[in-house]
Amino acid sequence: MKVLVINCGSSSLKYQLIELDNNQLMARGLADRVGLQLYEKASLTHRVNEKVWKYNVDMPDHYRAMEEVAKVLTHPEMGVIKTLEEIDAVGHRVVHGGERFTSSVVIDKEVEKAIEECANLAPLHNPPNLTGIRAAKALLPNVPHIAVFDTAFHSTIPPYAYIYALPYEFYERYRIRRYGFHGTSHYYVARRAIQYLKENFSIEPSKSKVITCHLGNGCSITAVLGGESIDTSMGLTPAEGLVMGTRCGDIDPAILPFLMEKEGYTAKDIDEIINKKSGLLGISGKTNDMRDIEEEIAKGDKRAKLAFDVFCYRVKKYIGAYAAVMGGVHAVVFTGGIGENGPMEREAICSGLEFLGIEIDPEKNEMMIRGKEGDISKENAPTRVLVIPTNEELVIAQETARIVSNIKKRSV
Repeated sequence: MKVLVINCGSSSLKYQLIELDNNQLMARGLADRVGLQLYEKASLTHRVNEKVWKYNVDMPDHYRAMEEVAKVLTHPEMGVIKTLEEIDAVGHRVVHGGERFTSSVVIDKEVEKAIEECANLAPLHNPPNLTGIRAAKALLPNVPHIAVFDTAFHSTIPPYAYIYALPYEFYERYRIRRYGFHGTSHYYVARRAIQYLKENFSIEPSKSKVITCHLGNGCSITAVLGGESIDTSMGLTPAEGLVMGTRCGDIDPAILPFLMEKEGYTAKDIDEIINKKSGLLGISGKTNDMRDIEEEIAKGDKRAKLAFDVFCYRVKKYIGAYAAVMGGVHAVVFTGGIGENGPMEREAICSGLEFLGIEIDPEKNEMMIRGKEGDISKENAPTRVLVIPTNEELVIAQETARIVSNIKKRSV
């Protein structure tokens, strides 16, 4: 079965074509900086085995990015299939499923409508997710399309961790609660870490305590106890928690009515500020991209350095909190674009956490970049620090195959 996996982020579109019968990755790629106008132009990187093609191309939105992906997959030189008809199913990452979707589903008109209704809870993600779904369905109208929800992995979080201390009627009326996101990523890297702890340190999976840090343009951190998510930093929407590219993360909620009164902002203005004008961009005043922040720091830019410091401090604070929640920690995992490729950020975050048994080896830390997976702890450190490239696409492909297989069984 050939499954095309589409993962539309707020400014990117990742894709993989996977032959699940023999677990062969046929092609993968990334449409990067989609819809951004800062620094570099949008680009598409397409990989087939060791061959890599990269070129700049205008991609003002995710619909255009999806068209470009279809073009390279069937290209005479770069492609791996002759026509799109060779694809058996498409799996889509969908960020927010609310309380309605706690597992993967076939996408029909009703599901599309429900995803659209959840867009106010994930304004940077559900709209591009839905755009990707509709563009893919237009290109591949005769195959099943499956939605795999980020929020599903966090459905095990207990009520005392997901209920806000607001009047309970708001939960009853609007289902205002914490949901959590990046579920497929946290699930994948936690599973890899638990396997590593069992094989190398004889830690039983059911007793494992793992903190997973997904750090990219969007950032979240999760406490995983015995393989289940028991708390996570994002909440009702992906705006809560860590400092992100353009999202503010945790703030005093009283700041919002204060600004509305002082500046005359509407609710829509506030939504724009906390989701698109804050985070690294808001503090630095220049960019939402950590790579650019590092360049600005090297030039001596003080606000870029402040943005970096606030970012790392917030991650460190959450690691301490989740170690307390679980009564200890066996491993801290870094993943996502910054987590996988940011030795500078990893060092700053882990510095001062020796009391938790967290000590990283500087040399191993510097070398663990560009897709490498490994343990960057000092040899005898009690708590392991792991860098594990996420593979949300593989999780989505496996979920897609499972749903399609169930459909076939029911139709026999």
